[in-house]
Amino acid sequence: KMKRLKEWNILIELVETKSKATLYKINLAPNHFFLEQNPNKDSKYGVAYKELKQKYPNLYIFWEIKDNEYTGKTLIGQIGDKEELDRVIEMLLKN
Repeated sequence: KMKRLKEWNILIELVETKSKATLYKINLAPNHFFLEQNPNKDSKYGVAYKELKQKYPNLYIFWEIKDNEYTGKTLIGQIGDKEELDRVIEMLLKN
């Protein structure tokens, strides 16, 4: 049996940015959230995320934003079965 140590009430939203990108936003507290990487951005992270999403559509990368500032922390997760996870791990270990 697990013992609860802490609890968060989070809200997950699907938002549209000013550039019309549809992204997930995970709200942790007022002025503290994780925003999905925009795959349409012309940055190394945007380009890489777009390529990763084509290979692994259930893989997600989020950036932490607290008090309207990027913290430099990321949240990376995947929703899928073990076989897809195995492919991602193999790809990461090869690189």
